[in-house]
Formats: sequence, C-alpha cells, structure tokens
Amino acid sequence: MNKILVGVVFGLILGALDGATAWFTPEVRSEIAGIMIGSSIKGMLVGVLSGWYARKVESTAKGIVVGSVLGLFFAAIIAVMQGNHYLEILLPGFVVGAIIGFLTQRMGTPVAVARK
Repeated sequence: MNKILVGVVFGLILGALDGATAWFTPEVRSEIAGIMIGSSIKGMLVGVLSGWYARKVESTAKGIVVGSVLGLFFAAIIAVMQGNHYLEILLPGFVVGAIIGFLTQRMGTPVAVARK
C-alpha cells in the first residue's frame, strides 16, 4: 500500500473518531452525523497531503510537524466557520494531524520500492 493510500485510510478512521468526540458537547449532539462526515473528509484531506509529503521527504519528525500543521489549519477553518468551541475543534485536529503525519511516514511503501 502506498503512503497516500495509508494517509487516506487512517485519515478516514481517525477523522471519524475525531468527529465522534463531538458527542461530549451536548449542544451539538443533534448535528453529530454532519460533524462526523466533515471530520472524516478533513482527515482524508490531511491524509492525502501528509502521504504526498511522506513520499517526498523521509523524516518522521518533519512528517509529524506537517501533519499537525495541516490538521490544525483545517480545524481552524472549521472553527472559524462554526464560530465557537475553538479548543474542542483545534486540539483534536492538531492531534489527529500529528498521528496521521506519523503513520504516513512509518507505514506504506516508499516511492523507490514502489517503482521497481
């Protein structure tokens, strides 16, 4: 499995888990399905970009930084559009992005191996 596909799969799974944590905020429970779908899409987008970066650069530390920055960036966009609950949106986005960045660096076939 290549690094971009690893990013998409783990981004989807971790994004859904990130969205599911909205259950702990009572005033948004009625919107849980939309939140989970949006978080899954956000996670897949971070996964694609982190996987692409992992194909270009082989550095776990840099991959974690890129993933966390991407996760924080997309979470910030969502938080600004939503208007409140900044910490509840930004913190999981940052952590999920860092995990995706780590996983895309450690898993999947490197480009040199995939091309042979």
